[in-house]
Amino acid sequence: MAERTTCVVVGGGPAGMVLGLLLARAGVEVTVLEKHADFLRDFRGDTVHPSTLQLLDELGLGDRFAKLPQSRLDTVSVPGPPALAIADFRKLKIAHPYVAMVPQWDLLDLLADAGRAEPSFHLRMNTEVTSLVREAGQVAGVRYRTADGTTGEIRADLTVGCDGRWSVVRREAGLRPREFPVPIDTWWFRLPREGNERAHLVPEMRDGHFGVVIPREEYFQIAYLAAKGLDGRLRAEGVEAFRDRIRAVVPQLADRVDAIASMDDVKHLDVRLNLLPRWHREGVLCIGDAAHAMSPIGGVGINLAVQDAVATARLLAAPLRRGVAARDLARIRRRRLLPTLVVQAIQRLMHRVVIRPVIEGRRNGPPKPLVTLMNAVSAARRIPAYVIGVGLLPEHAPKWAQRNNNTNK
Repeated sequence: MAERTTCVVVGGGPAGMVLGLLLARAGVEVTVLEKHADFLRDFRGDTVHPSTLQLLDELGLGDRFAKLPQSRLDTVSVPGPPALAIADFRKLKIAHPYVAMVPQWDLLDLLADAGRAEPSFHLRMNTEVTSLVREAGQVAGVRYRTADGTTGEIRADLTVGCDGRWSVVRREAGLRPREFPVPIDTWWFRLPREGNERAHLVPEMRDGHFGVVIPREEYFQIAYLAAKGLDGRLRAEGVEAFRDRIRAVVPQLADRVDAIASMDDVKHLDVRLNLLPRWHREGVLCIGDAAHAMSPIGGVGINLAVQDAVATARLLAAPLRRGVAARDLARIRRRRLLPTLVVQAIQRLMHRVVIRPVIEGRRNGPPKPLVTLMNAVSAARRIPAYVIGVGLLPEHAPKWAQRNNNTNK
């Protein structure tokens, strides 16, 4: 016998957990399905941006979040000569003028704990969605399989795909994204962090190599960017050749690259940049990476996904209580399309004028006119700071979802 809920959310990432929590606070019966046993997966986006920090305050979770181990970044720069300050969050008049670097599992655990305090919130781990249930020409829920092989169905008035760039919900709903060309893939790994080494988000560009050093509390998370389709070659060359690449791009960390024991320690991300022309069909909606996969440039994918989730909850809480219609689902795309298009346009521009010339060895940094402008006009750094940190059309928690921090400790 099939189970029943009002809304089933597929994927327990930031978008899925925020959506589940907000809908539950609206009194909507919601079930979040996460295929893994826990949230402990490395090399996920760990940036929590100012607008998300503001949202956590509004949800009454700001104090609890502040107690999590974290690094705080108030600038993004590229070392010289000449050095280039890309974004300075300190110039923004906002409650949190910085990006918090927090392991994503800590953020998700916090959201899960807050959700469990709501009677209508249900989180099912170890539950992988395998297909959609259709009834009378529309999606009516999901089929799932648990870790022990048990299968079942959950019927729902609405199914929301928050299951990332390889979304099962998107595929099963017959939604096809438009793909944009991307010149890079990313390889993630970690290196030791010693003592009080600087906590800056630092892109490094040298001789056809591009890397980003991301500080975590106890180690550096490194993103190595190189030409798309290179993974097979890198693994065939072996770990010592890969270490040489890292020594070249981040020489200040050359003394610790032996921490990369083998290529098994290096995780490959097939970078995608795409957009669904249509985010919904009858009974089903996709948001976050399932609707618009983002490049890692700027680290804005999580921020956009969370903003999608807030807009979805705000616009659909009432319709879900009375019966959600296709026109209600269409409002989500209309609301969130402009911020998505702007960010993707910027990322495509960055790919063309900064990333591709670097990885092709034609330049060791951003174009000189850009460096001159950004260094000469301090106000120019506010624009990327705002786009990265806050974004267009920032979403706020609806009144019915807001709580006082003092009541959520």
